[in-house]
Amino acid sequence: MPMPPPKPSTDQGGGRRVQREVSQLVRGLVDKGPLDLDGLREAVGGSYWDTGRFDRALTVALDSGQVVKDAGAKYAAT
Repeated sequence: MPMPPPKPSTDQGGGRRVQREVSQLVRGLVDKGPLDLDGLREAVGGSYWDTGRFDRALTVALDSGQVVKDAGAKYAAT
């Protein structure tokens, strides 16, 4: 019998859901080009995500180097 998935509280950013959300951010930036925070949220429908999911995915994307933020507060895919 397979093990059950880990509880959300034990997920430290490497979970499939977070990786899928990071991929959505990257795709949105590739499709639309550099965007400010509100533009990125709108491009991926982040306002409809569960509370905190967008911010967490963006943090993971920035920490992993998949997304960068320039001096003008625009986000871009790398």
